[in-house]
Amino acid sequence: MEESMEEEEGGSYEAMMDDQNHNNWEAAVDGFRQPPPPPSSIPVPSREPPGGQLLAVPAVSVDRKGPKEGLQLGPPPPPEANGVIMMLKSCDAAAAVAKAVPAPTPSSTININTSTSKFLMNVITIEDYKSTYWPKLDGAIDQLLTQSPGDYIPISYEQIYSCVYKCVCQQHSEQMYSDLIKKITNHLERVSKELQASPPDLYIERFNIALGQYMGALQSIVPLFIYMNKFYIETKLNRDLKDDLIKLFTEHVAEKHIYSLMPLLLEAQSTPFQVTPSTMANIVKGLYTLRPEWVQMAPTLFSKFIPNILPPAVESELSEYAAQDQKLQRELIQNGFMRGDQSRKRAGDELAYTVRSRGNHSHVKLWGAKAGNRNAHDE
Repeated sequence: MEESMEEEEGGSYEAMMDDQNHNNWEAAVDGFRQPPPPPSSIPVPSREPPGGQLLAVPAVSVDRKGPKEGLQLGPPPPPEANGVIMMLKSCDAAAAVAKAVPAPTPSSTININTSTSKFLMNVITIEDYKSTYWPKLDGAIDQLLTQSPGDYIPISYEQIYSCVYKCVCQQHSEQMYSDLIKKITNHLERVSKELQASPPDLYIERFNIALGQYMGALQSIVPLFIYMNKFYIETKLNRDLKDDLIKLFTEHVAEKHIYSLMPLLLEAQSTPFQVTPSTMANIVKGLYTLRPEWVQMAPTLFSKFIPNILPPAVESELSEYAAQDQKLQRELIQNGFMRGDQSRKRAGDELAYTVRSRGNHSHVKLWGAKAGNRNAHDE
């Protein structure tokens, strides 16, 4: 019973202390909120620190119903360093620190855009481009230009494409395009010198190898630099990377060798199988792709591999076409070309003549046969 009474007395005393502190805190705040009196009526006393004003509030007695009614309380203990006092002290300290710190100078100002870009992507300087990024591209281009058709090259296309992408984003497109053109130009000049030193019997074959190798390399080089092509060459130069690279081969190789190559092609055409048909077709189609105007140098040669080069055939020239085909057949037989097994040929049918039309017209074959055999066949 006594223990319970002591607990109730302790609890009531703590509650009264809380109420007393709360009242003291409100009185102090009200004191701060009161407007200053007019200077004429009341003399201005010396201002005390905020803590002194709060401590100077007189204590009041509180009557609280409880086990011991009318308990008179003494002056409360000094309030803790919190609330208004702590807030005022903190404000004074912050103001002092703000006065001590100097204002930022323009040199110390942080550029938000620059810091953000450095955070998202490392800045690539021109020195970084020349020492790190272009050597990777240079080595990959070397391998692509010198590879043989069907060879496997152990290079990372993803890594090369990433290098091109980063250089374009860092405004190195112009330098990279210039380096690419210079690199390929030097390669084509070496190829041209090698062709000039080739003997006539190997000239056509080596030209075919150089043309095929270069066109095959473009199929890989152009896609690797597609980002530069889209955002620099097409946008600022109004050109296309593939067209520019084909033009380089035309200027540095084909134009220098066309007048030596064309007589050899015409000579090879007159001699069957001196040059394989696939080699002849590749060279003729390649020359037409490089410069269609070269058709005028040998229209008959180009017409054998490219349609619609010559005007359409006319009926008055059918006999001439037949004579040309017969001459070709005789030359083939003289060079050992066999017509193959003729045992399955239908008896009584004879080949009168075959007419090969120009351009893309089909062959016209006229057959002669006995009327009896033809009628029997029809029945």
